[in-house]
Amino acid sequence: MAPAVPRSGDAIFANVERVNAELFTLTYGAIVRQLLTDLEEVEEVNKQLDQMGYNIGIRLIDEFLAKSNVTRCVDFRETAEVIAKVGFKMFLGVTASVTNWDNEGTCCSLILEDNPLVDFVELPDNCQGLYYCNILSGVVRGALEMVSMKTEITWIRDMLRGDDAFELQVKLLKQVPEEYPYKDDE
Repeated sequence: MAPAVPRSGDAIFANVERVNAELFTLTYGAIVRQLLTDLEEVEEVNKQLDQMGYNIGIRLIDEFLAKSNVTRCVDFRETAEVIAKVGFKMFLGVTASVTNWDNEGTCCSLILEDNPLVDFVELPDNCQGLYYCNILSGVVRGALEMVSMKTEITWIRDMLRGDDAFELQVKLLKQVPEEYPYKDDE
């Protein structure tokens, strides 16, 4: 039997069960609005969105690996490309570009030209410190942690703040060695 070939983001997106985009966008907006009401501080909302995304990411990676047939990535550069081209397409229906690599190959930017989370969104003046899509940084961080990569994710550009694109900086802090819960009998 031939080994499974990784599927492209477009092929996976075509076969994945989807939710109505407007319903998804409006539901996410309602969650953010409720967090703003409950927590009152924008910085606390940012932290909560990141934590929610992290919790989603540590579970979402299982579905991603099961449906995408992606094999273990060779390095962080390949991992970033898979996230941008397959992961974002599979779950959001958009692709990202990977740019701005540092010399060590441990830091890059994921740039989204289109983001379905921000349809119908305008930030009021009292929410200018809000990273509305901070849930995405948590999802990426959580998913990468489940594949043994400790990362730091930072928003660089945000179209809701007047920038021309959404840019997430992904920095690999360390590659965590895999630990097995038991030792093989010798």
